[in-house]
Amino acid sequence: MTVHSDGPGSGLEAVRRAGIETTGIEIIDESERTAKPSDLFWPWFAANVSVFGISYGSFILGFGISWWQATMVAVLGIVISFAACGLVAIAGKRGSAPTMILSRAPFGVVGQKVPGVFSWLISIGWETFLAIMATLATATVFRELGWSSGDAVKVIAMIVVAGLIVAASVAGYHIIMRMQSVLTWLTGIATIGYIVLTVDEIDLDAVTSMPNGSGQAVIGAFVMVMTGFGFGWINIAADWSRYQRRSTPGVQIVLWNTIAGALAPVVLVLYGILLAGSSPDLSAGIALDPIGTLATVLPTWYLVPFLVASVLALVSGAVLGIYSSGLTLLSLGVRIPRPTAAFIDGVILTIGTVYVVFFAESFLEPFQSFLITLGVPIAAWAGIVIADLALRRSDYDEEALFDPAGRYGAVNWGAIATMAVASVVGWGLVVNNYATEASWNNWQGYLLEPLNLGTWVEDGSYWDGNWAYANLGVLLAFAIGFVVTLVAQRSRVRQQESV
Repeated sequence: MTVHSDGPGSGLEAVRRAGIETTGIEIIDESERTAKPSDLFWPWFAANVSVFGISYGSFILGFGISWWQATMVAVLGIVISFAACGLVAIAGKRGSAPTMILSRAPFGVVGQKVPGVFSWLISIGWETFLAIMATLATATVFRELGWSSGDAVKVIAMIVVAGLIVAASVAGYHIIMRMQSVLTWLTGIATIGYIVLTVDEIDLDAVTSMPNGSGQAVIGAFVMVMTGFGFGWINIAADWSRYQRRSTPGVQIVLWNTIAGALAPVVLVLYGILLAGSSPDLSAGIALDPIGTLATVLPTWYLVPFLVASVLALVSGAVLGIYSSGLTLLSLGVRIPRPTAAFIDGVILTIGTVYVVFFAESFLEPFQSFLITLGVPIAAWAGIVIADLALRRSDYDEEALFDPAGRYGAVNWGAIATMAVASVVGWGLVVNNYATEASWNNWQGYLLEPLNLGTWVEDGSYWDGNWAYANLGVLLAFAIGFVVTLVAQRSRVRQQESV
């Protein structure tokens, strides 16, 4: 028999009575589970419609591959990564709780804090980079308009952007969702306008003449796309499916998540490949200031609407990042008011923005380093969660998700050890693309030389060998997490479901 702890000081009842905002981590009542699978389209579509997606065309071509290889990488990387989100989203309808709460089933109620910390970090990281892009884009558009330029504009833009993000996150979930519904249309219209106004910049001869790259470079670009799109959302993928009816087929959850998440990015990235492949100067500028550089090819009259729509879309995405990081903090047991959580996130966001905007020499390199570094443990976590979900035949015991003495236990050391080993192996097979300016991160790739996959060139501070930049560690971390869990945790899951 499962032991529940329903007193006022512990368990699910304690969460419901806590003196902080608990909406989002508490179990959704059966009467509120009325959403249809098609309802998943708008939140996923809205979260991924941004002109920033066009910038990925430059990022992908930066691996030295041809346009058709880049096209294949974009389509497969985006679709597969969002399909993985769809698999995690199945847990939402089977447990009606946020992703990190459901993660307690494979890791234990207390053990979930380990992946929870990484989830919080990646949410903080994403919202910070969105704020960085909004700040840089504002300064660049102001310069193009001839209004002003320099550090003063960047400081003002940073203050305004950070203020909007924190203020919106303090306002609460329902206001954020209403804001998203409006910004979806603004961003979509602005993006269509951008494509119409810049299509004459495309030089098909230049694009199709790019030579093929190595297979290792293709894999490296594929991993970068996966971590930049679906895997960037996978740690919160069940948050939007928890209002689905229990009877909803899992295949429909996966299908709508995949279509909605991948539709806009596929179109935008493919257009970005054509645009970046047509102009080496434009492609190089995107690495320093993605959205601002994209604005330089626009007619002056469109710069203001483009700036407003683009910055508000980035702010909107950052707000969702803060909201999700707040849910993760609650799942970790942190007892602070929501305004305090927003303030803490805002301070971290501002510090990160200041560093990249005023001190970093490039945007692309730290961005890729961030994606790869946190992408490894998140990939391991995703493999564990998806395998655990595949092993389960019953819905989650919702009360036990909040009870360390329940069927899921306090700590599943097997899952934690699997994530640790997968992460350690994974980090050994990825490299830091920010080697000169961020040498503190050069510890990565320590398995490449022992496995004859690459050689570190000390004088040049780079890796020699195509496999070094394939970043196999992300894929391997996911595979280790999935396979080990599928084999080693089968009896644990069967025992839990027999109680």
